[in-house]
Amino acid sequence: MKNQLPFENKIVLVTGSGRGIGREIGLHFARLGADVVINFFRNRAPAESTAIEVEKLGRCALVVKADMGNLDDISRLFDEIEATFGGLDIFIHNAASGYNRSVMEQKPRGWDWTMNINARALLFAAQRAAPLMEKRGGGSIISISSPGANYVLPEYVVVGASKAALEALTRYLAVEFAPMNIVVNAVSPGVVETDALKHFDIIREQEDIIGKAVKATPVGRLAKPRDVAEVVAFLASPSAAMICGQVITIDGGYLLAMKNRE
Repeated sequence: MKNQLPFENKIVLVTGSGRGIGREIGLHFARLGADVVINFFRNRAPAESTAIEVEKLGRCALVVKADMGNLDDISRLFDEIEATFGGLDIFIHNAASGYNRSVMEQKPRGWDWTMNINARALLFAAQRAAPLMEKRGGGSIISISSPGANYVLPEYVVVGASKAALEALTRYLAVEFAPMNIVVNAVSPGVVETDALKHFDIIREQEDIIGKAVKATPVGRLAKPRDVAEVVAFLASPSAAMICGQVITIDGGYLLAMKNRE
């Protein structure tokens, strides 16, 4: 008799899942038996590529273009999920954006853009996700945060503020959704080895920053997208049913060892 995969017959939405951490989370859930809703905004090709890989694993993939900073797009995304699958089990709020500038260089437009995608989207997407999860007996919501929510990082003010808001929302959602059997948590990866690192000026200007980060990490390496995906999948599993409104750090002990650095 074939053993059932842990997320077989589950429907998972991963926003921003064409690349990087989001792609790996989507593929990891597919490997574990789930059908995956793949969301993108600007770049369809990577999202379609992710969908092909999901289908190679024998799972269904639904690709939906939606700007998570736009409330109408969020509504349309969940309408498509409901029309296709009739419900939802797991929602991974991964889509994120932001303007990496100093405090004095920030503009209102950048603030609105960043807060809407990174924080506001979680609240209003969760409103739409909850009824779809209730129809299936409950579910899980997991957001991707950042150490910038609690620590001051270079040129990270608006993104950091948005992630702090995301973590606060995680706690509020966790308390209000618990009676619906919907578990809400977040993960906070440190520096993760993805192509996105190439877009940060601080990385380009200091070519040895990755090496320094590795040296300062007690486990001796940076986190990989698969490390993040595995923790997210655990939080979506029945084993994590009593973890409520928490933010799990995934950084190999980097933040714990800060006082030991030069």
